[in-house]
Amino acid sequence: MTTRFPHLFSPLRIGGVTVPNRILSSGHDTVLAEDGAVTDDLIAYHEARAAGGAGLIVLQVSGVHESARYTTHVLMATDDACVPGYARLAEAVHRHGAKVFGQLFHPGREILESKDGTAPVAWAPSATPSERFHVMPRAMTEAEIHEVVDGYGQAARRLREAGLDGVEIVASHGYLPAQFLSPHVNVRTDGWGGDLRGRLRFLREALRGARDQAGPGFVVGLRVSGDELSHDGLDTGLVLEAVALLDAEGLLDYVSVCAGSSSSLSGAEHIAPPMVRSAGYTAPLAAKVRTVVGVPVMVAGRINQPQEAEQIIADGRADACAMTRALICDPELPVKSAQGRVEEIRACVGCNQACIGHFQLGHPISCIQHPETGRERRFAALPTVTRRKRVLVIGGGPAGLKAAAVAAARGHEVELHEAGRRVGGQVLLAERLPGRAEFGGVVTNLEGEARRAGARIRTGSRIDAVALAAAAPDAVVLATGARPRRPHLELMDEPVVLDAWSVIRGDAVLPRGRIVVADWRGDWIGLGVALHLAAQRRKVTLCVTGFAAGEHLQQYVRAAMLAEAVRARVDIVPNVRLHGADADTVYLQHTLTEGPVLVEGVAGVVLAQGHLPVTDPDPVALGIPSDRVLAVGDCVAPRTVEEAVLEGLTAAAAL
Repeated sequence: MTTRFPHLFSPLRIGGVTVPNRILSSGHDTVLAEDGAVTDDLIAYHEARAAGGAGLIVLQVSGVHESARYTTHVLMATDDACVPGYARLAEAVHRHGAKVFGQLFHPGREILESKDGTAPVAWAPSATPSERFHVMPRAMTEAEIHEVVDGYGQAARRLREAGLDGVEIVASHGYLPAQFLSPHVNVRTDGWGGDLRGRLRFLREALRGARDQAGPGFVVGLRVSGDELSHDGLDTGLVLEAVALLDAEGLLDYVSVCAGSSSSLSGAEHIAPPMVRSAGYTAPLAAKVRTVVGVPVMVAGRINQPQEAEQIIADGRADACAMTRALICDPELPVKSAQGRVEEIRACVGCNQACIGHFQLGHPISCIQHPETGRERRFAALPTVTRRKRVLVIGGGPAGLKAAAVAAARGHEVELHEAGRRVGGQVLLAERLPGRAEFGGVVTNLEGEARRAGARIRTGSRIDAVALAAAAPDAVVLATGARPRRPHLELMDEPVVLDAWSVIRGDAVLPRGRIVVADWRGDWIGLGVALHLAAQRRKVTLCVTGFAAGEHLQQYVRAAMLAEAVRARVDIVPNVRLHGADADTVYLQHTLTEGPVLVEGVAGVVLAQGHLPVTDPDPVALGIPSDRVLAVGDCVAPRTVEEAVLEGLTAAAAL
């Protein structure tokens, strides 16, 4: 046991189960299930986190009734045929000494999609609509309520038979049990509504059913939002009263505390809080729950580093910490922490792009920094090479750094050359924008991996024909990135027109007055530059070639940035393309009507019009055979960090 984190690496007794440490992976959708069943990919994903030292793995939600299919890739525990799959998963996790719990789930009105594209009938306590998904549910009949309650018990029995160590009832984020508890959603006048005890009946009976059906010694816990942080959500006072009553009845073995609600845009941000939220910001909610229950309390909410988790536990705010996205980013975080190798941890930056962002697009889980996540069966155990090659990496952005790290780790002799003074590429720009400083950790992590693997990194070094010949590489990874695209514009009277890169770096000074940011892509650049200028007390109009600013950002990140743009009084003009400008007017064209749109009284224009690939130098033109050259990242086609890092990994795996 480490002495640096004595609380974090002490065992925790939960009901009849002892968890070896206080680090857990909380329930989160992976899109690795298929037809409601456990797959080999899902097993490999969770086994990687168990092998990395997590004390407890909580699986993604398992539907307890056919009406619980809120996505096409939800796990289901509604039939005994599910038992063998769960048993294989439990065996894989137990192999490494970790414990594994399931989540028992019904979304109620929070339905995202259906199997065939038609809108399903959503069940809820009352016909109260969901604001975020615009779902109007149907009030459940008493017979349907009993069906679903029985489903919790039957699902718990199946997971017990499969060898899991416990289950938790998901009453967090505005899902069905929370809908019954809410006086805003549940307006029933029968025995399932009315006062607190009536509204609590559904959750109480679900917990009791799980206990009765699973039998003694099987852990039954509760996941709850300590505050739904929404205009009509459950507040902390009501949550505390409810969990205190349930604990007093002996129904809880633990409480897992998070925040937020799926039912509103502002509440949903807390499901996977973006980097603008501070580390461990939900710990005060867990601390309040801990004062009213006598069972262990877990907490989730941007806990990315072991020192953060250690402090939360040492302070008595919680008994264990969910470090879910941290484990998505670095499955070996626990063992690195226990061994005192904290500087080697690949820290999550809260970008949300490939974890929950993938889920919301229906794609399997991954991580922009660690694309091995979700692809464990393909990449997690790359073999050491039998023939060592001299590998030259040209470009020190994320693609080049990942290629260098993986190639060196496999045993190749790797040298990376970066023309600039620092490695990092466009990440060095992103980290300068408001609320995105943490994004710079991507470079810190990738550079550290490459250096520890033995790659030699040279900055301020531009490769030409002479340098290429001197290196005599067996293989070249071309990762030269991209440059800002400047489209043809009709310009009159010499208007001030700058690209976003120059503005972020501070290379050029914009004149006083209103600035138009012309945003073609709808990602972090246009919206980020608008916030950057607004923070300097500039008047800003953000003109976007899309329906919304930040259209291509993960929705929680977009929501947080748009909220800040509203507070900063940034004017947003959607559905326009840039046509030209003169000394004080920007000329745009509406993308739907093709009609003219003018913004007047403008002092300058900032272009966020995408990028063009940089393909200089061309190793093939300089004499390197084409079959020995692998191009990765933006020099192939400008995209995002995620594609760059994945292609760096793929190239290095092929060497």
